[in-house]
Amino acid sequence: MNDHDTITANKPPAALSLAGTALFLDLDGTLAPIAARPQDVKPDARLTRLIERLHRGLQGRLAVLSGRTLADVDRILERRVPAVASVHGLIRRTSEGKVVDREPHPGLPEAAEAIRAFARRDDGLLVEDKGHSIALHFRLAPSLAREAAALAEALAARTGLVLQPGHMVVELRTPGPSKGDSLQDFMAAAPFAGAVPVFVGDDLTDEPAFRAAAALGGFGVLVGPARPTAARWRMEDVGAVLDWLEAAR
Repeated sequence: MNDHDTITANKPPAALSLAGTALFLDLDGTLAPIAARPQDVKPDARLTRLIERLHRGLQGRLAVLSGRTLADVDRILERRVPAVASVHGLIRRTSEGKVVDREPHPGLPEAAEAIRAFARRDDGLLVEDKGHSIALHFRLAPSLAREAAALAEALAARTGLVLQPGHMVVELRTPGPSKGDSLQDFMAAAPFAGAVPVFVGDDLTDEPAFRAAAALGGFGVLVGPARPTAARWRMEDVGAVLDWLEAAR
């Protein structure tokens, strides 16, 4: 299967076996429903219990790969996952707690100033400063989607920042590792090494991790509507993901 093939038969994956599996999970749109505002996503007792059980059952071979900051992932998952790649892979915390970081791009202040000025046009435009990236959410102002995208493209060309499109958001980030790079880095070390990688995600930012999992002998699972993807399987929504994970043995 190449990167642009449609998912196989549009079917959900078989029941997940924890033995020999290394499980990588996106957060928003995968473990938790996407909210109008990022701060509206809160810890959930069902999810916390599930994450705890998976971490034990996988003997630590569990990691979250998210566009959120490390602090935000810890807030939502109540610090139950040691291994995390945040800001789409720019910051990675190993299973032992070591944080691998990089310097923010010098073009970020210019981009942040321009994006904040644009956001003052409408109360529905939300700016999220992640330190290593700046994101403009327009879920509450969809009529400005094209203008937001045009602004982000112009800023990326001018500053050298990487344009990271997503669900109702444009983001300008420091150049560097993707979620796929982070998955490969995790798989190169204990406790992940030698296991079969499975990655579950919903967004375009998850495609590098789908490809990385497949290249290492595993597979990806797309969450949400069918689209061209490197994932092999698909599940309908967050509820289906949680049910599938709870059934894993």
